[in-house]
Amino acid sequence: MAMAELAAREARAEPAAPGKRPAPVSLAEIAASQMLSLAYLEQLFGPMRRAGLVASARGPGGGYRLCYPARDISIAMIVEAVEDNIRTIRCDDEAPNCVGAGKCATHDLWAELSEHVRLFLDRLTLADVLAGDIAGRATAPRLAVSIDA
Repeated sequence: MAMAELAAREARAEPAAPGKRPAPVSLAEIAASQMLSLAYLEQLFGPMRRAGLVASARGPGGGYRLCYPARDISIAMIVEAVEDNIRTIRCDDEAPNCVGAGKCATHDLWAELSEHVRLFLDRLTLADVLAGDIAGRATAPRLAVSIDA
């Protein structure tokens, strides 16, 4: 929500001179408009800055800007920056010791679901969110059809 707000504000900003970036947006402004905690946003924007998604400007009139156009920032990039990874599984893929020394019965199920979620979010960008171009994006896999000759 905060990154979509930042992208929307940049999109609405008056066109800057060629090569000049829009003015930064303060976290207090984003927090107020999205009804989010300022302290929570401060915790999120640090990792996003370290991931290279946003840049910060200090001082009066300071705040944050996107480092790339909204069309170049996937939702997966944002989630991975603040969540560490997009996984719906509790065990480690590198050394799956779900139960004792082996994999639990549902390990591969949750690992595959995690990958589907990651792929879905990787195909969506901030620009898609701003345009409302999300509905219908979660499509069922195509079924293989065999044709007997």
